[in-house]
Amino acid sequence: MSGFVDGQADGLRHLCALFDRWLGHAVELPAAALVVAEMVVLFTGIVFRYGLGHPLVWTDELASILFLWLCMLGAVVAQRRGGHMRLTAIVNRLPDHWRTRLETLAAVIAALFVLEIILPAVEYATDEWMITTPALGIPDTWRAAAILVGAVLMLAVALLQMAQRASLRDLGFCLPIIVACAAGLWIAQPALEAMGNWNLLVFFGVLVSVLVLTGTPIAFAFGVGAMSYLGLMTEMPMSIVVSRMDEGMSTLVLLAVPLFIFLGLLIEMTGLAALLVNLMAALVGHLRGGLSYVLVGAMYLVSGISGSKAADMAAIAPVLLPEMARRGKPSGEMIGLLSSSAAMAETIPPSIVLITVGSVTGVSIAGLFSGGLLPAALGALGLVLVAYVRSRGEDVGDAKRASGREIGRAFIAAVPALILPLLIRWAVVSGIATATEVSTIGVVYTLLVSLLISRHLDLKRMVPLLVDTAALSGAILIILGTATAMAWALTQSGFSHDLAATMAAMPGGAGGFLALSIVVFAILGSVLEGIPAIVLFGPLLFPVAGELGINLVHYAIVVVLSMSLGLFTPPFGIGFYQACAIGRVTPDKAVHACWPYMAALLVATIIVAAVPWLALPGF
Repeated sequence: MSGFVDGQADGLRHLCALFDRWLGHAVELPAAALVVAEMVVLFTGIVFRYGLGHPLVWTDELASILFLWLCMLGAVVAQRRGGHMRLTAIVNRLPDHWRTRLETLAAVIAALFVLEIILPAVEYATDEWMITTPALGIPDTWRAAAILVGAVLMLAVALLQMAQRASLRDLGFCLPIIVACAAGLWIAQPALEAMGNWNLLVFFGVLVSVLVLTGTPIAFAFGVGAMSYLGLMTEMPMSIVVSRMDEGMSTLVLLAVPLFIFLGLLIEMTGLAALLVNLMAALVGHLRGGLSYVLVGAMYLVSGISGSKAADMAAIAPVLLPEMARRGKPSGEMIGLLSSSAAMAETIPPSIVLITVGSVTGVSIAGLFSGGLLPAALGALGLVLVAYVRSRGEDVGDAKRASGREIGRAFIAAVPALILPLLIRWAVVSGIATATEVSTIGVVYTLLVSLLISRHLDLKRMVPLLVDTAALSGAILIILGTATAMAWALTQSGFSHDLAATMAAMPGGAGGFLALSIVVFAILGSVLEGIPAIVLFGPLLFPVAGELGINLVHYAIVVVLSMSLGLFTPPFGIGFYQACAIGRVTPDKAVHACWPYMAALLVATIIVAAVPWLALPGF
């Protein structure tokens, strides 16, 4: 009888595996096609606006619609590949049977989250039918339905994978725990309501922390925290979670993320990355930590081009990380340096966060642009010093100083690759393309160089490259979506106004307010990301800073530096997990390597706070 049952189980697993492969093909090809469609739409807009003088009013709108579909289908591909970012440092240290149980628990929680948002997604998509897009004149449901379709497909993938991998014993362990936790929160509802805003610690401190530490994907942990709070502590409809996810993922400037990811992969595939690395190696390769210095400098130079730190990292990582790995640099060390470099560069213009600060607080954007360069340079110096110390044991015995002739040859060979960042920045500064569109110019340029000059273009690899782009983009952007939902929940609790009042009443005058601001915005940066935090708290706290006699440009730079610390610091910093996803390194390998670099940035932030002229224009 047991043999018959085992045979039935094997047959079910085989059938689920077949459906899983079919579903993979059904999702991956449309996701790849959406990446191509986005590039075509945006580049067409550039050609018609600048080349022909006849702007197309519908390109941004169509790109926004396709972008949300790309986000959700990419998230499905990431779900199928196990590509959603999660912290596995604790799980991987456990015995095999406990690790299997926790992995099953994380899979069940992820499946429950997407199951919970299906009905709200139906409601949200239905409500959007009444809204007509201004340029295309179609119901906005065509865009909003992406979240519904993505949730259904992710649920299907989760169930198929659990059927193949999870045992009945593991499910029997997980389900009672989930039911007990849900029942406990339900029973404790009156007590939680009586706690006031202290109940935020239960939902966004304890609950989210436990989920993250037990290996639940970060995006789903954030989503469960937001839905649990809104469902138990408010009368808000759950469709608000879906609408906030929509807002967090479909901001058009974020479209730079998948496009720069693809550009970075394309640069690597076509050999342009190798030419740049060869030149860099010729210049500093003989030094200990030479490529670490190059990474910091490259992030400083290209930062702000895309308007997104994730896109900046995606443009640089494929160029430098493979060569750094080949030279023996630990993967965690590379991610620590990559994420801290992105944090360092948050105040370098043209920064979308600085523009947001100026727009919501009235602070001079020109002043912010001029005030952000020296603080970022101070942070870069701190990172270089840490990289120097941590590279002292690096083996460079085989590295030889390149001759002048070798450097010259490497420079000539790398000229087409060197033109690329200059072309991208020129296109943005001259107004030919927006920060979102400019990556398409880079893609077209790279393809032309590969076809006409280097002739190193493997067309067979294009589809896998596009699928990888979609999967990585989905893994990154769904975190932003659920984090935005969690941020909205915090706002509705009244927490933001309470925080502003508390900070204004703190002793210590301007110095105490600055010190508390560093702590508060570092925490907010880990939860809300830069732009949402500024939009929520900027109008409340900047007037307080002004009343205390703090120069608002100085305060803005300190705030942005502090938020960048939170954004890229584990275990909650979203940017840290984005860096891990881009570098294809598990977070547990990079957690410890981050701390020395982040400590250097914290010291730089404190110095900027204590010495205002570092952040003031005209010094």
